[in-house]
Amino acid sequence: MLALARRTSLAISLVAIAGTISPLHPCDAQQSPAAGTSDLAERMKDPAQWPMPAHDYANTRYSDLDQINISNASQLQLAWTFSVGADRGQEAAPIIVDGTMYVVGPYAGPYPNRVFALDATSGELKWSYAPKPEPAAAGVACCDVVNRGLAFDNGKVFLNTLDDHTVAIDAKTGKELWHTKLGEINKGETITMAPVVAKGKVLVGNSGGELGVRGWVIALDESTGAIAWRAYATGPDKDVLIGDDFKPFYDSLKGKDLGVKTWPADRWQVGGGTMWGWISYDPALNMIYYGTANPSPWNANQRSGDNLWSTTIFARDIDTGRAKWAYQVNPHDLFDHDEINENVLVDLDINGAPRKVLIHPGRNGYMYVIDRTSGEVLSADAYEFVNASKGVDLKTGKIIPNEDKTPVLGKTIENICPSAPGAKDWQPTAWSPRTKLLYVPHQHLCMDFKASEVGYIAGTPFVGADVDMYAGPGGYRGEFMAWDPIARKKAWEIHEKLPVWSGALVTAGDVAFYGTMDRVFKAVNAKTGEVLWQFRAGSGFIGQPVSYRGTDGQQYIAILSGVGGWPGVVANAEVDPRVRNGALGFTGATQDLPFYTAGGSELLVFRLAPGTDGANPQGTTKQGTTNAPSH
Repeated sequence: MLALARRTSLAISLVAIAGTISPLHPCDAQQSPAAGTSDLAERMKDPAQWPMPAHDYANTRYSDLDQINISNASQLQLAWTFSVGADRGQEAAPIIVDGTMYVVGPYAGPYPNRVFALDATSGELKWSYAPKPEPAAAGVACCDVVNRGLAFDNGKVFLNTLDDHTVAIDAKTGKELWHTKLGEINKGETITMAPVVAKGKVLVGNSGGELGVRGWVIALDESTGAIAWRAYATGPDKDVLIGDDFKPFYDSLKGKDLGVKTWPADRWQVGGGTMWGWISYDPALNMIYYGTANPSPWNANQRSGDNLWSTTIFARDIDTGRAKWAYQVNPHDLFDHDEINENVLVDLDINGAPRKVLIHPGRNGYMYVIDRTSGEVLSADAYEFVNASKGVDLKTGKIIPNEDKTPVLGKTIENICPSAPGAKDWQPTAWSPRTKLLYVPHQHLCMDFKASEVGYIAGTPFVGADVDMYAGPGGYRGEFMAWDPIARKKAWEIHEKLPVWSGALVTAGDVAFYGTMDRVFKAVNAKTGEVLWQFRAGSGFIGQPVSYRGTDGQQYIAILSGVGGWPGVVANAEVDPRVRNGALGFTGATQDLPFYTAGGSELLVFRLAPGTDGANPQGTTKQGTTNAPSH
């Protein structure tokens, strides 16, 4: 294995894959039902299934199952386990369709991004699929060689590989049906996000902002893999798919070719704005929603202007990709505050009137509630300690800068909160229509930041900053909390000694689940935050918990154990924990992580102990109404 690159400003994951591995080979595409005939939306309504990482298009991560509830969650026990065979960061969510669980491993080991099909009740292996990717992709992965999950529709499983391919696999046999190459690893492009399938299209975005990659989102035809449209995050309107029907709410976002004019000459071509997070879809409005990442480089002194359309939430027509509105969360981003975080689509009463909104937990520390029909910011309240800015002006939509924290070339600016990973990074929240609370796993970190000049060379780090991160006020580094978007405040919070980098899950049994980096998987009372049960695993958690019903009528909870990701490479790769600004600055914040855990690759599946009250074989469910858009 190659050593992880040790740089004062950057440490990126380098993994050598043993043996000779050839690129993906072409295969005849299998035709599937036409767009509009998908049964995916119906599967989202079936509590026995978990057909996509977010569970549904609204990104709620909510299960209607209530067999596991507040009164009996303490009786959870391990049902079965399975190893994916690569001890790197395990961020993927398993998906469950028709009694089969599909799970993907990271881009490591002899079979990078291997996909497994398992009986969701017994754990029996049905088949596995191993792509033949380019091992060099691991050398340009910014923040571990993670994969965030798979997608399913019309009898096909869809996989994104780190080396920029999207693959369709027959869900019953594991046979490859088609694959499409979307990017170039020699430019620093990779793919780590889970694909999203909607209306006959597979939606995919790229990673690589720390290498000067130009961001995009692509829609592929799910039957053939052909590219239907591509929308860039920077450049002229024709590339960003902005036309006469683009109507942003705020005047500062109106104008022609702002993706060029808000940059120094030609810098938009290496300007970042990648999209490696989450995509939501509102079928009634026919629009998808997603956020773009930071501009490149981190050193903002080298890129004057607002740097559109980085750190921007887009609403796009799913058929054409054309932008309907956009809202830039962090104009001229100073601190690597990507806004790829999920947009949770709910309908809420705001000031006595019903509004179709999206809730966006900003990396900058503010909880945004935005009208998803227009892009108007209705509220933006701090949910974490923030001194990097002074709030959000709701009249203009602009963040109010704190001049005392503005990076100056060659000078170390101390105690900037939140730090570069933000108040919350990619790790997804969960929304309960019963409690009307958002459950938020996140970090509590501050940093020292020193900007420096950096030159662009394709496929190499393009950062221009030295960062040292550490615990925020109070000395803890992570938090799991419940946020009330109507009251605009926390309902409760749990402090953790390390960043909470796992996703969240909440159920109709009013139980919320999350994992910690020091190996603990927890079930808590969704109303109060009381810890009901916990399980100590072999490795730390950065994965996404899911829930489903087995063929035996029992409710199951599943999550991958295996520390890694940006905060965890110090524990699973060759990063020197004494170099505080290694791993893009995260080493300083998690220097002690190797004392708590090492890498892992274990899928863990839990159910109630036999004989527990409520563990009946019929799997009674509570079909509650939801505030999410109808599917």
